[in-house]
Amino acid sequence: MSLLSGLPRRAVAELVDAGGIRLDGRPVTTRSRIVQGGQRLEVDVVHEEIDVPVPDASVVFRVVHEDADLVVIDKPAGLVVHHGAGHHGGTLVDGLLARFPDLAGLAAAGGGDPDRPGIVHRLDKGTSGLLVVARTPEAYRALAKQFRAHSAGRRYLVLAAGTVEADEGTVDAPIGRSTRQRTRMAVTTRGKQARTEYRVTERFSTPVPCTLLEASLDTGRTHQVRVHLAAIGHPVIGDERYGRSVARPQAVMAELSPGRMFLHAFRLSLDHPSEGRVTWEAPLPEDLARVLASLAS
Repeated sequence: MSLLSGLPRRAVAELVDAGGIRLDGRPVTTRSRIVQGGQRLEVDVVHEEIDVPVPDASVVFRVVHEDADLVVIDKPAGLVVHHGAGHHGGTLVDGLLARFPDLAGLAAAGGGDPDRPGIVHRLDKGTSGLLVVARTPEAYRALAKQFRAHSAGRRYLVLAAGTVEADEGTVDAPIGRSTRQRTRMAVTTRGKQARTEYRVTERFSTPVPCTLLEASLDTGRTHQVRVHLAAIGHPVIGDERYGRSVARPQAVMAELSPGRMFLHAFRLSLDHPSEGRVTWEAPLPEDLARVLASLAS
């Protein structure tokens, strides 16, 4: 479909998720689909100019590691990873281009799309933590392969609303685009396989019941941790989209800015293109540390 529409594969994938591709009048729900002769394929194509990022040295982020192959950064909450709807500047990509000018030519060499060179995975705006960026086409392909195969290990620290009774557990439920609100994800039988494992680190009862978890992703669906925890009745503290009022108890929200969630990608493990398996960790940000300090068991 990329060949037929002239769109990059990423854009086609987003169209599939949004229900914008139909085969014989029915939405295509998988990105791999065999089309037979005589079938009618419809694609909702909106031709827009590519929103090219511009180097911006004012974008603040911490570099955890850098070498000739890749960069690992600790993304602060509130920073959008790349350009998109409503975000046409001041993104992490703009900041990366200012600090690492070699990324500017990466897309043309096969290292990602022009609007997100080197980007192989994302973190939500309200999520902080570790994110890896490729610096060469070879590193991009190697890292992208790991994230597709879910062999890159990602662990999150999460403060969930309510008391999670089991010391550890697994949420194994498919995630797909919500049929009611297309900007939301949901647990749905029409979704893609998604699996999240969690372990209780500490339970708190005052000023409100909540539970600190370590969560790991066996898959990498959009908003996976948020959707899965909300599905079992324990949304991420601060998550306005999936938690509503239960995830924003006033007694613990004073330290969190609007849109900030208690969700931090604190550990990242992957196979470095030239150094083998490597693991990085990022400490809990100050705002989340202050929230924990305000809680009592």
